[in-house]
Amino acid sequence: MFEQFQDRFSRIFKTIKGHGKISENNVADAVREIRIALLESDVNFKVVSAFVNRVKEKSKGLEVLDSITPGQHFIKIVLDEMIDFLSSENSKIQINSKGLSVILLAGLQGSGKTTTSVKVASFLKREYNKKPILVGLDLQRPGAMDQLKVLAETNEFNYYINKKTKNCINVFKEGKEYASEINADVLILDTAGRLHIDDDLIKELKDVINISEPDEIIYVADGMTGQDAVNSSKIFMDNCNMDGCILTKMDSDSGGGAALSIKEITNVPIKFMTYGEKISDIEIFDPERVSRRILGLDDVIGFVEKAQKTFDEKNAKKLQDKILKNEFNLNDFRKQINEMENMGSLNEMIKFMPKMKNKLNLNFDKKKIVWVKALIDSMTDFERKNPEIINGSRRKRIAKGSGRNMQEVNQLLKQFFEMKKMMKKVNKFGMSKFPFNLG
Repeated sequence: MFEQFQDRFSRIFKTIKGHGKISENNVADAVREIRIALLESDVNFKVVSAFVNRVKEKSKGLEVLDSITPGQHFIKIVLDEMIDFLSSENSKIQINSKGLSVILLAGLQGSGKTTTSVKVASFLKREYNKKPILVGLDLQRPGAMDQLKVLAETNEFNYYINKKTKNCINVFKEGKEYASEINADVLILDTAGRLHIDDDLIKELKDVINISEPDEIIYVADGMTGQDAVNSSKIFMDNCNMDGCILTKMDSDSGGGAALSIKEITNVPIKFMTYGEKISDIEIFDPERVSRRILGLDDVIGFVEKAQKTFDEKNAKKLQDKILKNEFNLNDFRKQINEMENMGSLNEMIKFMPKMKNKLNLNFDKKKIVWVKALIDSMTDFERKNPEIINGSRRKRIAKGSGRNMQEVNQLLKQFFEMKKMMKKVNKFGMSKFPFNLG
């Protein structure tokens, strides 16, 4: 996620930090590179101009605090402006504490509305303990109702569809009645979309909005479409008074550009972003955390939250105690390999820590898991508990015993020590914040 952004900004920040003193020329060069990076990531040119002008203005004179270097201060200015650009009031999804809440999702065909409907249902059930029902109002697209039915049944959600009518108002009324019968407390309306915006689409959408009186009207934007998503979102906002936006397919490189552009051009809050194929691949759009990831800075809070969802609570507590006591060893490392869903979970978690990802060079597949386990199993218990004693001769013996080579032994130990360092950093975050730990 945001890899294109991260690579560009990492290079920009590395260059600016390399200067002992920051001059107007240094800042001008960095700002020019930021402008290019944003334009190449499909950020709207008006948004780019506004953003870089604010960074330039804040960078004048570059007052330096005792605790940070001029380069770090410049990075903090960029981070603060990015957070400000992405921040909004009323960014939380509006859910009634009592009675039925109605959430209407709108957008173009292909933006991922139906899948997003199920992901929103999953989020509300998990985070708010709600009982959602999905209502299929896309009566135009062949297969739309079948898709909703399959997704709902696969993930055990209530749903309502009616293939015998083309009147979405009637389907809404029937769906609402069914929601009352089963005591559902959130009605999620998956409305029709088209390949382009036309009068019929807008009229139908307005009719549904008028009759359903939704608590939330949310535009679903495809993060991969860049400027197209921005242009269509503006038309939807102008005609239907949207309350917010959900950005989908944010695992694409262009996702960051869509986020910056849509927020600034439409002036409505981004409420969620989705990525991946699992229904759990949805998260609240947090401006600070997203900004840190866009800029290639570590999002420790996101990492911790993902870790809490991934690991068994008791085992996580034992692991935390070991880390705090500096007792995390290769036996623990091997246990984590077994717990991490064949390391897929680690790859998902490490996206929150782009700087650490580069150091660890993580890209585990099933074959690699096998040889990592073989290497650890070829060590003595004393070596696994005290990996720092593993010298050249021990490494040679481990390589021979596992049928691997010395390079792989060295790689495993390097990754282990880097992970240990990262885990200590994450645990420290719980005790003290690090606003200037930017580089």
